[in-house]
Amino acid sequence: MRVLVAGGTELDAGKTTFSVGLVERTGATGFKPRAGNDYWYSHDDVLTAAEEGALYGKDAARLAAASGADPTDINAIHRLWHPVPGHVGSILEQDGREFLLDRAGDTYVVNATTTLPERVRSAFPLEDAHRVESLQEANEVMERHYRPAQAALAERIEDSALAVVESYGDVARPLQDLSHDAVAVVDPGRVRVYDGDRYDKGCAVASGAPDAQSGRLEERVGDVTDLIDPVETHPLPPLTSKERSDPDAVADAYGEAYDAVLAAAGE
Repeated sequence: MRVLVAGGTELDAGKTTFSVGLVERTGATGFKPRAGNDYWYSHDDVLTAAEEGALYGKDAARLAAASGADPTDINAIHRLWHPVPGHVGSILEQDGREFLLDRAGDTYVVNATTTLPERVRSAFPLEDAHRVESLQEANEVMERHYRPAQAALAERIEDSALAVVESYGDVARPLQDLSHDAVAVVDPGRVRVYDGDRYDKGCAVASGAPDAQSGRLEERVGDVTDLIDPVETHPLPPLTSKERSDPDAVADAYGEAYDAVLAAAGE
């Protein structure tokens, strides 16, 4: 069984909380194929990763803890951003922020057009990192390292008896060629449950926007859900921070929603 958890909004949809509860409910392994965080806004999380010398974020850490796995084993690609107020349009910037560092599998890629914070330079294994100064160089490195890392993770997911795959932002699917038995689209206060085959076909026909990390087209959740109807829609009650941090509590609170997801997956 493979369940995709996607977000109806770009930020704070509740994907990870929903995914962690579903992992607890089913005993599945949770996967976060792609993720990113910000050196400024997610500084505590960056420091936690720095202490371990491996770049990952809070979402992957939560899923890994629920799955009994290592964060870097379930997260193929992680990007570390840094805000650049007033700067928009650089080839290695996006929406007023620039990427500092990527991890693709065990390979690190450094933005050589900027200066890394000392904490980043000293914490992560960057001696053999690829350093890119142009979009062309970045694309070449992505072709050699990012896609193989994603393909290796996709193979692991396909080999898993039970897998919960969490997307990022409002991207419809993090791995283009992976099929799903059911899909849960999470928004604050609700989850829409879709038949996996119909959702995957919707992704195939939806128009996408250029993907800054892979050069391929990315479908957005709204583009897909405009084409198909959910099997069911369930309310999601608000949870306290204590409840969100307890997978058992999430599994109990979202029990009816998980019943609907499992039914859509044929379980």
